Amino acid sequence: MPRDLSKGKPTTRRYSEQEKAAAVRMVRALRVELGTEHGTVQRVATQLGYGTESVRLWVRQAEIDDGHAPGVSTSESARMRELEQENRELRRANEILKRAAKFLRGGARPPTQEVVAFIDANRDELGVEPICAALQVAPSTYYAAKTRAPSSRSSRDQVLRPVLRQLWEDNYCVYGARKLWNATRRAGWDVGRDQVTRLMRAEQIEGVRRSKRVLTTRADPVAVRHPDLVRRDFTATAPNRLWVTDLTYVPTWAGVAYVCFIVDVYSRMIVGWRAAPHMRTEMVLDAIEMARWSRGARLDGLTCHSDAGSQFTSIRYGERLAEIGAVPSIGTVADSYDNALAETVNGYYKTELIRGPARTGPWRTIEDVELATLGWVHWHNTQRLHGYLGDIPPAEFETAFYATHRTDQSLVEIP
Repeated sequence: MPRDLSKGKPTTRRYSEQEKAAAVRMVRALRVELGTEHGTVQRVATQLGYGTESVRLWVRQAEIDDGHAPGVSTSESARMRELEQENRELRRANEILKRAAKFLRGGARPPTQEVVAFIDANRDELGVEPICAALQVAPSTYYAAKTRAPSSRSSRDQVLRPVLRQLWEDNYCVYGARKLWNATRRAGWDVGRDQVTRLMRAEQIEGVRRSKRVLTTRADPVAVRHPDLVRRDFTATAPNRLWVTDLTYVPTWAGVAYVCFIVDVYSRMIVGWRAAPHMRTEMVLDAIEMARWSRGARLDGLTCHSDAGSQFTSIRYGERLAEIGAVPSIGTVADSYDNALAETVNGYYKTELIRGPARTGPWRTIEDVELATLGWVHWHNTQRLHGYLGDIPPAEFETAFYATHRTDQSLVEIP
């Protein structure tokens, strides 16, 4: 008899346990009455209006449950289903804990907003209730957090997070919590340092870390060296009193780029620099010429300190300093402390720019290094916050010095 497939009528039928048991009893009684099994299942199924194969499966399963035929009993099948369900739940809980291991590492329960964000990211795949059970969080906590209005702190965090990230990216992705906090306050935002630290953790950003230094100085053993006039005292009372200089190198696909910096000790300003494919004295002289044009043709009373590299012990180097009224000073051989400030600048130049987090790949050419160094030096002098200067840029530090030491204003007598 064809099925009635009219709209709203189910195409399959569900049988209760009582109906199944009654059908099995009828088949067994008919077999006893007829003395044969042939045709009994079909006869009972036809008279009841059931499916023949369904009744046949019920009878076979009843014989297995009664021990009259081999196979898996109903109780064993139910137990297997329970074990499979338990195994699925354990696997799901293990997957939840594995994904949540990052913010559960501290041992304590993470903030509710982090838990809500985690559930939102995984609810379609793992479900809300299983995640809450694995994290020992009430589902009502999650739903309440989703329905209530955001707190003032949460609303402010949503405003500050992109601001902090943008400031971090604008500064070569190198600022840690202290400098990013100062940069944010300088940008006009009233924010606490602990808040910056918390939001940096939420944004997964951090300050850059210095790496191990590589020795690049090549001393000339036969050259006559100038005396050490600094003796590790890297302080100055005014600009253009003490400069330090040193070389560093940058590997590129086109060869090695060598970079020379000249730094004013008073303000940490890079007053001259040069990038070249060689380490000859010419590159140091070019850096001095840049410093000369930026600071003045005559700088009497200036000391220019360096290490014992052959470039700094050359005659031309000493003559060029004498032309601007400067006196050379050279530290001892193989002693980085005798030129520590210049080594420090080279170190964070490599850390912030050359191997910095904003760099996505290796340097291709020396020209690429030169152009990038140009931008970094400008940022270093005008924007980078220096802890030694009270977290202000060198240009601002020098401006404040000259503002308090102006000599072009005459005193006006007040009658």
